[in-house]
Amino acid sequence: MNYCSHILTHVFHSFALMNMAIDAGNSLTKIGIFEGEQLKERKVFASIEDVEHFVAGVSVANLILGSVAAQHTDVVGQLRVTGVRMTLTHALPVPITNAYATPETLGVDRLAAACGARLRFPEEASLVIDIGTCINYEFIDAHGTYRGGAISPGITMRFQSMHQFTHRLPVSAALQDAPLTGSSTVSCLQSGVMNGLLAEMEGIADRYRIDNPGIRVILTGGDAHFFEILMKPSIFVAPDLVLEGLNSILMHNVNR
Repeated sequence: MNYCSHILTHVFHSFALMNMAIDAGNSLTKIGIFEGEQLKERKVFASIEDVEHFVAGVSVANLILGSVAAQHTDVVGQLRVTGVRMTLTHALPVPITNAYATPETLGVDRLAAACGARLRFPEEASLVIDIGTCINYEFIDAHGTYRGGAISPGITMRFQSMHQFTHRLPVSAALQDAPLTGSSTVSCLQSGVMNGLLAEMEGIADRYRIDNPGIRVILTGGDAHFFEILMKPSIFVAPDLVLEGLNSILMHNVNR
C-alpha cells in the first residue's frame, strides 16, 4: 500500500462511525464531523471542486446536507454512507416546532440555525444573528417554537450596492474598528456599513429583550468575527451553530 492509499484508508476508517453535516452556503461550504453531539472536525471549502475532492475519500455512518446551492447534491452522492443519507427540506422532521407561515420558502440554513440554538439553550428563548451573505435573524421562543425573524443585506452586499448604484462611490472593505466619524470617502463608507450594522443588530436584540427578558443572543456566520468583541457582553458566539443544528436534525431522524 502506498502512502496516499494509506492516508485515504485512514480517513475512511476514522470517520466510518461518525456523522457528517454539510452546510452549503452561497459563498462557502462547511463540513462538520460529529461523534454524537460533539463536533470532532470542521472543514471549510471555497469551491465545489474542493468539496468533491474531500468527500471522494470519506466514509461516514450518517449524513445530512443543508444546501442553498443545488450543485452539492451530486457531490454528496459520492460519499460512502453506511446508515442514512438525507437532505434538509421543509418536509423533514426537526427537533423544534416550526411556526413559519411559509415553511417551503424558509432557507434551510435558517432552520438549522434555529435548531442549533435550541440545542444550546433548550429551555430558553434565543435570537440567532447569522452574519453571512445576508444577515439572518432567527427567533426561537422559550417553548422551542421557531417564530421567524428577519433578513437584511450582509456586509459585502452593502458595500457593493453603494458602489453599483452610484456613479462615484468606490468599493470598500469591512473593517473591525471602523471609526464612528469617517474622514475620507472610504472611511465614511466603512463607518456607515460597520457601525450601521452594529447599531442594527444591537437595536433588534434590545427590542426582543423587551418581551423576552434574559433571551440568549447568539452570533454566528462567516463575518461574525467583525462584531464579537464589539457587541454587548451578553452575546454568545457560536461559529458552528448551523452545523450543530444540522447534526441535531440528523440525530433526531436517525433516533426516531
